[in-house]
Amino acid sequence: MNVEGIGVPAEVRNGDAKQKQAYSAALGFERMLLEQLTKPLAKDALGGGEDSDAQDSGTEDSGSAVYGDLISSSLADAVSQQGGLGLAKELYRS
Repeated sequence: MNVEGIGVPAEVRNGDAKQKQAYSAALGFERMLLEQLTKPLAKDALGGGEDSDAQDSGTEDSGSAVYGDLISSSLADAVSQQGGLGLAKELYRS
């Protein structure tokens, strides 16, 4: 993770390698959480919601699954690159 981006606390930017590593881990966790939270959104956007025939039959179009993963991953990356939700800062401080 990039610890030089938007919203990185000055104490991390100016800190030692251990501080940057800790903040990088916090950013990684925040990104992973964002990706997990956006997976249902991507699934619904591709028509895989609760009313879907694919879900009723127990099968899922592999193309939809791949695109859903790409959508949630890209959305998580975009939010993280723009400063995230602030969770990484709080995790780092604690």
